[in-house]
Amino acid sequence: MQNVLNFSFKINIIINMFRYLSSTILVGQCGNQIGSTFWPLALYEYGIQIPNTGTNLLKIQNDHIKNIGDLSDAFSSFFSTPDNSNNLCFKTVSDLKKAKVKARAVLIDMEDSVIGEIKKGPLRDLFDQTCIVTNYPGSANNWAVGYYAHGTEYREKLEDSIRRTVEKCCRLHGFLITHSVGGGTGSGLGTYVLKLLADNYSNVDRLVSCVYPTVMQDVVTAPYNALLATQELIDYATCVFPVENQSLLDICNTQLNKKENMDQIMYNISCKPFQDMNSIVVNMLLHLTSGSRFPGTLNMDMNELATNLVAYPKLHYIFSGASPTALTSPTIYNIQRTKLQDELFTNVWSRCNQLIKVDPLQLDSVILSAAHIARGNYTLTDLKRNIERFQNKVTFTKWSREAMKIGLCSIPSAGHPASLLCLLNSTAMSLLFKNITKQFTLLYRRKAHVHHYTQVCGFDEAQFLNSKETIMNLITQYTELQTERQIDISRLQII
Repeated sequence: MQNVLNFSFKINIIINMFRYLSSTILVGQCGNQIGSTFWPLALYEYGIQIPNTGTNLLKIQNDHIKNIGDLSDAFSSFFSTPDNSNNLCFKTVSDLKKAKVKARAVLIDMEDSVIGEIKKGPLRDLFDQTCIVTNYPGSANNWAVGYYAHGTEYREKLEDSIRRTVEKCCRLHGFLITHSVGGGTGSGLGTYVLKLLADNYSNVDRLVSCVYPTVMQDVVTAPYNALLATQELIDYATCVFPVENQSLLDICNTQLNKKENMDQIMYNISCKPFQDMNSIVVNMLLHLTSGSRFPGTLNMDMNELATNLVAYPKLHYIFSGASPTALTSPTIYNIQRTKLQDELFTNVWSRCNQLIKVDPLQLDSVILSAAHIARGNYTLTDLKRNIERFQNKVTFTKWSREAMKIGLCSIPSAGHPASLLCLLNSTAMSLLFKNITKQFTLLYRRKAHVHHYTQVCGFDEAQFLNSKETIMNLITQYTELQTERQIDISRLQII
């Protein structure tokens, strides 16, 4: 019996030694700009401060983790170290360089402006040069160029780069992909890479955070790119967490227009305009993966997202909202620390905190599934009380009201004693798809710029209409679920 107990104890130790590992793939200018914010904030969660990043949040003292040395096992989730490295408690970028630490990342862009800045930045040694794919002069804001021209030309190099990161993972948990759908590289090559992952790693989850353009976009062909990319995302992604630039900008402006934050306006004017916007997206991604990286009493792993949130095939577009809002301003950080947990729940359900403009809780919408991931100072009693508030607040399907997924991670977000992420699969997502088809129709009815796509080898104009049909079918599914009524069957009576 003693030997059996010892054997069981050893197995538990071995299991605890393995952390869920994620491979991050950043595509296009937008995807890599998000990445340039992602890696400093990810390192900060492990107590490593990055100099000269322009992010004042990183200068705050590391008081968000009491025993930061205990997180050495979690460090390998996003970073790989040589097998002979015994000390995983790093404090500076120099420590990372000496230990030859590399990010589990693939950087892809068909122009090298953003990646070029990363190569010259303070984290330049963090990236494996063999996992960087660049070209010049880009994809001409054309989905077909990114998908067919660059995808075909760089297929082998892309597969090799992804394989290198995968081979360094003892327990690959999922792919985290970021890109935009408005430009050529992000929409075209980004979805081409997604299809490669589906073909070569079909059993590994593919979580996509993609940025949709606003109505007044700079790229005239954005409606075409967004439509074509959306079909690929519907077909090949496990879960999609859409983001809209206008929603991010509104969140930033709301924070800066608050009376207590007025002294931060000059600070943000002096920063790059997308810095705060990227920080909001990164906060969502770090929160999303926290249960797979850190210990917790009720952790939620990445592979549980699709299991609990995707009730129907292809209806995997998920609303996301986080509270408190994580900007790069130190004064906002100090104010947010005092928020009560109930207020965090109220804010995370608010339309103002959603990463797209659509309200998931509008009156005629129905919630198909929901999840709340809490980090930091929470108790199960707090969660239960607020979940009951939520259940009484919104409309569920008859079969999903009690199916509420809960995550409770012990390690808080950087700079906050407690934070919350709400994920909703709502029929209101159909409004995003309706807007995509509307913008496409306005441009396509005049056949404007269509010749730029048809001249690319491999592209057929019929793909436009096929993509629109796929999205319209999805809208129909949402509508049917929204108007579905439970059939009441009277019980048999014994006479």
